[in-house]
Amino acid sequence: MSSKEKPTLGGTRIKTRKRNIAAPLDPAAFADAVVQIYLDNAGDLELVVKNIESSELNFSRYGDTFFEVIFTGGRTQPGTIKPDEGERHPYSVLDCQPKREAILPSVLYIQKILRRRPFLIKNLENVMQKFLQSLELFEENERQKLAIFTALAFSQKLSGLPPETVFQALLKDNLVAKGLVLSFVTVFFKEYLVENSLDDLMLLLKRGKMEDKLLDCFPTAKRSTECFSEHFTKEGLLALVEYNEKKIFEVKLKEMKTTLTTQIAEETDISDVIQTAKQHVKDAKLPDVEVVRILWDMLMDTFQWSGKNQQQNANSILRQSAVERYCTYCDWKTVEEMARDSSRLLNAFCTSGKLELELMYKVQIQCYEDAKLMKLFPEIIRSLYDQDVLAEDTILLWFRRGANPKGRQTFVKALEPFVNWLEEAEEEE
Repeated sequence: MSSKEKPTLGGTRIKTRKRNIAAPLDPAAFADAVVQIYLDNAGDLELVVKNIESSELNFSRYGDTFFEVIFTGGRTQPGTIKPDEGERHPYSVLDCQPKREAILPSVLYIQKILRRRPFLIKNLENVMQKFLQSLELFEENERQKLAIFTALAFSQKLSGLPPETVFQALLKDNLVAKGLVLSFVTVFFKEYLVENSLDDLMLLLKRGKMEDKLLDCFPTAKRSTECFSEHFTKEGLLALVEYNEKKIFEVKLKEMKTTLTTQIAEETDISDVIQTAKQHVKDAKLPDVEVVRILWDMLMDTFQWSGKNQQQNANSILRQSAVERYCTYCDWKTVEEMARDSSRLLNAFCTSGKLELELMYKVQIQCYEDAKLMKLFPEIIRSLYDQDVLAEDTILLWFRRGANPKGRQTFVKALEPFVNWLEEAEEEE
């Protein structure tokens, strides 16, 4: 041994770099394997499912690729919808006829796959988002097939498929401007409603945060209620048109009620309140019947009960007129002034016997549904008569032939003394 060399106890240590040994990413080979299963079984999806279940394919790694094969027949180029190199099969969603009976088997096939591999729902979501955001790159009949598939997917309740992320992918400005989104949702609505109710559709749209964005599907120049009604009526979706009109109507009524309530709370002159109400009616084309109903609701919401306990309220009720009784006892107006303003507002819109009768029905229903008002019905009617809101003929018509059954028997009996008084007065004249 050389004098310069020193002995060691452990021998020579060789440092090695630790590294993870991972199989290379090979989506092309995975896609080819899935395509081959389709080809071997001639597109029989029952057999395809069995063979896929018995295979050792790595679905956790290549989930997106798997759904690309289902939709397009093979793998697409990364970040695009263009076909990539490799094997393809002719049994894809985009290769079949644009009919529910042709596309439904693929939806049911996916459902079976998801029951065994629920984690794949995220991959289905990814691929659907990619395709829906790229609608302009598909042919018209391919877009129709995607719309039918999407409708059937939700109709069959594919487990875990989130409506929000699917629907929101559509709302790209360029797709909307070209009318592609409107065409897509039109096919979607028609297909979904084959087996589902309009309420089901509205619930789905609500979950997808699309319920209030239906007009956003229209190109900007056509984004109006009139265009909405015209388009979907032409497409045979009259129920959707009626739903939308009702919703818009309810929003306008609510806006009117809120505005008038604020004006009254701010002591706005009743003439200005009436003018505001008339302007809302004109602008929103609100039916007179609904206006009368909403005005009564607004007045009752505005003029709350006083802070006294229930027994004190009950005692004071017998000594005050019905309209006055609803008013809060406050400093800015006397009870008499508030009652007078209420009657002026109602008088401005109860301009016919039909509308007066509707007001009586409204009072009837409210007294029937509110226990503390049950015994007040005859006094409210008497007060409205005294304030010239209700005519004698209207009251007698309701008494003799009123159509609404809610509490009618009780209210007729309670109103009988007042009706007798009206009839006696009429005879004396």
